[in-house]
Amino acid sequence: MIRITEQQVRLQAQAEDKQGAIRQAGDLLVRSGCIETGYIDSMLQREQVANTYLGNGIAIPHGLPRDQELIHRTGIAVLQLPAGVIWNPGEIVHLVVAIAARSDEHIDALRRLTRVLGDMAAVERLIHTTDPRDIIEALTGERPATPSAVADYTAFFEAVIQNRTGLHARPATRFVELARGFQAAIRVRYGERVADGKSLIALLQLGVERGATIRVSAEGPDAAQALATLQEAIAAGLGDELEPLPARDEKIPGAVPRWAPRSAAAIYSGLGASGGLAIAPLQRYRRERLEVADQPGNPASEGLALQHALDAAQAELDQLYEEVRARLGSSRAAIFRAHREFLQDAELIQEAVRLIYAGHGAAWAWQQAISRRVNQLQQLDDPVLAGRAVDLSDVGERVLRHLLGVSAPGAFPISGPVILVADDLTPSDTAALDPDIVQGLCTARGGPTSHTAIIARSQGIPAVVAAGEGVLALADGTPAILDGFNGRLYVKPSEADLAEARTLQVQLQQQEEAAQGQRFAPAVTRDGHHVEIAANINRAEEVPQALAAGAEGVGLMRTEFLFLGRAAPPSEDEQYAAYCAMARALNGRPLIIRTLDIGGDKQVPYLELSAEDSSFLGLRGIRLCLVYPDLFVTQLRALYRAAACGPISIMFPMIATLEDFAQAREYAERVRRELNAPRLPLGMMVEVPSAVLLAEEFAAEVDFFSIGTNDLTQYTLAMDRLHPQLARQADALHPAVLRMIARTVEAARAAGKWVGVCGGMASEPLGAALLVGLGVSELSMTIPSLATIKAQIRSRSLAELQQLAQRALRCRTAEEVRAL
Repeated sequence: MIRITEQQVRLQAQAEDKQGAIRQAGDLLVRSGCIETGYIDSMLQREQVANTYLGNGIAIPHGLPRDQELIHRTGIAVLQLPAGVIWNPGEIVHLVVAIAARSDEHIDALRRLTRVLGDMAAVERLIHTTDPRDIIEALTGERPATPSAVADYTAFFEAVIQNRTGLHARPATRFVELARGFQAAIRVRYGERVADGKSLIALLQLGVERGATIRVSAEGPDAAQALATLQEAIAAGLGDELEPLPARDEKIPGAVPRWAPRSAAAIYSGLGASGGLAIAPLQRYRRERLEVADQPGNPASEGLALQHALDAAQAELDQLYEEVRARLGSSRAAIFRAHREFLQDAELIQEAVRLIYAGHGAAWAWQQAISRRVNQLQQLDDPVLAGRAVDLSDVGERVLRHLLGVSAPGAFPISGPVILVADDLTPSDTAALDPDIVQGLCTARGGPTSHTAIIARSQGIPAVVAAGEGVLALADGTPAILDGFNGRLYVKPSEADLAEARTLQVQLQQQEEAAQGQRFAPAVTRDGHHVEIAANINRAEEVPQALAAGAEGVGLMRTEFLFLGRAAPPSEDEQYAAYCAMARALNGRPLIIRTLDIGGDKQVPYLELSAEDSSFLGLRGIRLCLVYPDLFVTQLRALYRAAACGPISIMFPMIATLEDFAQAREYAERVRRELNAPRLPLGMMVEVPSAVLLAEEFAAEVDFFSIGTNDLTQYTLAMDRLHPQLARQADALHPAVLRMIARTVEAARAAGKWVGVCGGMASEPLGAALLVGLGVSELSMTIPSLATIKAQIRSRSLAELQQLAQRALRCRTAEEVRAL
């Protein structure tokens, strides 16, 4: 709960117009240290795109989400205007409740304000009171208290976040749950940013990634106990299970061979979201659609109904969390803790309340507020965030059912093992499935990064997503084979195909066990050709895991984690420490570090990058570094200094022209001379067609090439590899992409330079085989793929792989290549 001081309340004020009232209220927030002056302009701009009038003489102006960095801490200020001011035509405001929300502490005040709205007598008292404590008590439930300081508390500890995806929703939710169990005030610092340790949204906004160091401080009667509990919880993973979840671009170890039934009646292609083979008849999953009519009622009663529905939904999510935790573990169940936090979203509740007081029913108002946010998420370029629309829709429907008095759907009636087919599934749907009955999932929409996919993987249910609307027309009971590794649904296979698929299931398990047993053996073909196998990792903490999985070095260290989620760029010393730690952890093994590769699709406050409609074609990679030379030079200095800790090669991303590489090399050489450092190998990423077409010229300049097959594929085929409709066509095994790779290798070989691949193609058995056959000498991949790829190379001769690659180059389509 947020605290409001008397200095944040101004009584008996006057204002000529709405703008003047907002400026006065904003000035209270500035004076109390909550916001920078610029946030007042953001509040005024918000009025141009949204109506902040709630009703009954109360308005809640607040700024635009993009200006959140102008907020130092969450705060509320109240301007009392007994004479009133015109807000919009027909709307007179007497109480201006200005909100600067950096987290969700103000939710309680907002809910109290909602209750006040329904009591005109209480509103009249607040409009005319001469005691600021009356207003504070109405919003907080208590008399004035001093605001929290921004500085850390005296008692603290520091910890490194080891969770695979950092302090993301599930571990952050666990942290907040523990913190709220203590009376002590708790703060979390990450760099220059500080968050309330009892606010999930505030923690998530810190953007703490794996390997980051945070400081947790506390003050209060049980501060020591709180710190001890939280420190132990962080060390234990905050509820995350020990095995890492597969990342979006990771193939499951022991990937299935490119097998397909010989006589399937139809094949549907999508994206593999959970590996494995499922063999069973199809059954369609149909969700009940909720019909909502706008039935206005007394605003106070409708607001109370919304509150009761929110409370009931929260109770249900608590129960669902306990049920899923018992079956799947805390880390998977924590998805529903994150769902619970959606119900704390201030703007969502504000919009629903505003619609209620504008004369609409609670159910209709809630549906409209949810639908608007779901649509906004679906339109985002980021597929991970867009996928969260399903989560929000799931939560919204849960509340809506209570508002409509409609019971939740019971267990889906299924007789015998089936492959479930659906338009899409919510996490709640998926968690309720019995993996002994549901052998596989196939959805027309969705994505492999969704919480639904995560739950499917955790239950061991093979899943294919984004398979297209055609799968929804398939009849129940149709026999099928679902290939979750490669994203295929085969309809009506023959009995012989079914028997073959069952045999393949057994073989896959045996192959995986054998590959893991030989993971430390080098990747040497049967005729003696050695291929270097490296890992794509970001931090030194991941090196032991990579080496234990069979890696011989690091072929791609991404450095973006050092630059994102912070208010200022990392210092030279901070970067040096990270690069040196990685080199020392490798103990003499090769390390290739890619310089900063971000662009307009990332939020980097200190760079003030403009959002770009086509971020993949904009200011990114080496282009950005050349525009911000101070940033680039600082990184280069850290890299050259770290070379004393172990063998390091530097790689420049997004090189499209000879001028790009020449300028980057000039900066590097200038830094090297200033530090009197030894020369380091300088390479470039081959990611765009222009780099391939100029490969002969580049080969004369660079020390090595590293092909990023993910980006090379999307730039060559002009298809966003993360687009839900196009992703399955953006295939790195397309002949056009293979010919790009072949041309690059030929140019490098003629100049005596080596070529590596650090994209997703290297993690795929057939892709790795083709790359070796094309002449690539180093493959760098995700950790789970290491053992499988090494085993794949050891099983073939170089001559066989070269012959396979030449046949692939003569193919016309990706399907023809995969048929090899």
